[in-house]
Amino acid sequence: MKRWLYPIILLSLVLLGGCADNPVTGERQLSLMSEQREIEIGEQGYLPGRQRHGGDYVVDRDLTRYVQQVGRRLATVADRQLPYEFVVVNDSTPNAWTLPGGKIAVNRGLLTELHNEAELAAVLSHEIVHAAARHGARNMERRLLLKGALMAAAIAAQANDIDNADLLLSAASVGAGLIGQKYSRDAELEADRYGMIYMQRAGYDPRAAVALQETFVRLAEGREENWLTALFASHPPSRERVQRNRTTARELAADGGRIGEEAYLRATGRLRRDRPAYAAYDEGRRLLSDSPRRALALAREAIAREPEEALFHELKGDALLALGKEERARLAYDDSIARNDDFYRSHLKRGLLLSRLQMDDWLSRMDLEQSLELLPTANAHLRLAQVLEQDGAVEEALKHYLVAARSDTEAGEQARLELPRLDIEQHPGRYLEVTLDRDDEDRLWFAITNPTSIPVRNLEVLVGKKNFLGIIYRGETLLLTEVIEPGETAEYRSPVKGVYADRKLRYYGVQILSAEKVE
Repeated sequence: MKRWLYPIILLSLVLLGGCADNPVTGERQLSLMSEQREIEIGEQGYLPGRQRHGGDYVVDRDLTRYVQQVGRRLATVADRQLPYEFVVVNDSTPNAWTLPGGKIAVNRGLLTELHNEAELAAVLSHEIVHAAARHGARNMERRLLLKGALMAAAIAAQANDIDNADLLLSAASVGAGLIGQKYSRDAELEADRYGMIYMQRAGYDPRAAVALQETFVRLAEGREENWLTALFASHPPSRERVQRNRTTARELAADGGRIGEEAYLRATGRLRRDRPAYAAYDEGRRLLSDSPRRALALAREAIAREPEEALFHELKGDALLALGKEERARLAYDDSIARNDDFYRSHLKRGLLLSRLQMDDWLSRMDLEQSLELLPTANAHLRLAQVLEQDGAVEEALKHYLVAARSDTEAGEQARLELPRLDIEQHPGRYLEVTLDRDDEDRLWFAITNPTSIPVRNLEVLVGKKNFLGIIYRGETLLLTEVIEPGETAEYRSPVKGVYADRKLRYYGVQILSAEKVE
């Protein structure tokens, strides 16, 4: 195949998704993602997204049911029917977000700043439109197109470089950063307009959306950064949006509808009562590393105000642990988990603590596994790998080391150091580095570097020509018996001849098939 055709083929494949009508506006738009795929992405990201931002708010489950009731009332009148879900996230940051497929979250911190049910409806209907109009999915599609264009440019610029096959595989890695993503100006205006239409359809006074935007603009201009920083970042307010909302309200002849102030104040009563407790918690979390004693005092103050909040007990455990009081910290984590068994962080912290103290190995392992089910983290994968290895379950341990090693964290670095000890004999190519060269006689030379801490010998290698996928299809197997110490490089002269130019090196490869550790 002509290499100049690669960019055309690549972009053609990307564009084959076709076009579809915007479910909300009816406009014809490019669509690369099926509805089922949208739903899958939302479902896959919904729980991890909530876990990363404090988990679900469970102190007052009636409040969540109230928000869900308002959300369902709006969803039934949306132009696109999706498996909409609504949840309150236990985060003081005033924000709301949505994932493709209709997975919507509103932070606890935003609910304390709203004044009535109609304002809540304005927030939720705005997020419903983002999902119904495919705004998040379209952001993903734009990133996919950009990646496709960049890959095509790379292939065109380096038409003979078969390593670009890796770029082709990476085109599917989309969807990161969906929570808190910044929508375009047009998407925000669209969500405002149709959100107000949905409000009216559901029986709410759409003028509440005007009042809400006016509040946001006033706060933004007043630079009250501690109030709506996150919401301003993902849903930036503007006077244009206020004016557009006023125009929409006039077009809708909005002169009434449900406000629901009394119902809203009743539903959020406990949350508003607990604001000082959450303020103490947030301050304690901020001070934890510098002043654990002060953080402990603030945790106790928060617990005195609201003893059922798991986050407060977790902070107490963190402060006690920082002060070296490990057994008391463990009891605080017990209290946290007893109040919310579905939040990863206390399970992780208790599991790590028990493992370090070599106490209750069964519970430690259960905690680590539970934390991974809720939110996979490098710390949990690393420690679980170490526990499994100690128990003799080397193959299972290896799986967790491999996952942890993908992380650019301290735990990931430690996992990368541990992996060769268990895996270098089975997969030496993951750890030993190969470079190619040629001599004056046009013979292929190669060098093998050992960057690990494990000395190796008796390497079995395959040397020869490779295809565009990097697979050696014509070669010769060699046995290299010498020891390659950690940090050393060994050079070898191969039997391959006829490499008459440096540019031809790219057509050859060396695959390390096996190696033996030197004990």
